[in-house]
Amino acid sequence: MKVLMVCTGNICRSPMMERVAARHVEKAGLQASFTSGGTSSEEADNPINHRARRVLERAGYDASHHRAHQVTAREVAEADLVIAAEEHHRQRLLRLAPQADVRLLSEFDPDLAAGTGLPDPWYGPPEDFDETLTAIEAAMPGLVAYLRTRPEAAAPSFRE
Repeated sequence: MKVLMVCTGNICRSPMMERVAARHVEKAGLQASFTSGGTSSEEADNPINHRARRVLERAGYDASHHRAHQVTAREVAEADLVIAAEEHHRQRLLRLAPQADVRLLSEFDPDLAAGTGLPDPWYGPPEDFDETLTAIEAAMPGLVAYLRTRPEAAAPSFRE
């Protein structure tokens, strides 16, 4: 199963979502590959933001080997699931690929109101990155539960 995480520049929220989801889904024994991208090209080829990297690494996540890129219509259409940080990202992704399964990350957190966006830490103090990580992690049990319902995420069974 291919899952694409999307925010604006692909240097903070979407790579954070990608890394956190990959670890939680692997721990759950499900099969999914995670990538991330941005709706904008302004950060193309940049590494993950140093504040996002620091928060991820401090929490034990891998933050290496990332280069920002702008998502393409083909990339969105080929994903089995696309998870957007905010509603304006979701709308833009649906314009690129109207048939794509595009959801907000907040849909996987039962404690959040419908349509709630993932906080953007870019303009705030470093602590805002901790809050964003907390919000991402809060959505992981719901994402894992959802992926369990998708046959393409089922772990392969081995027969002798």
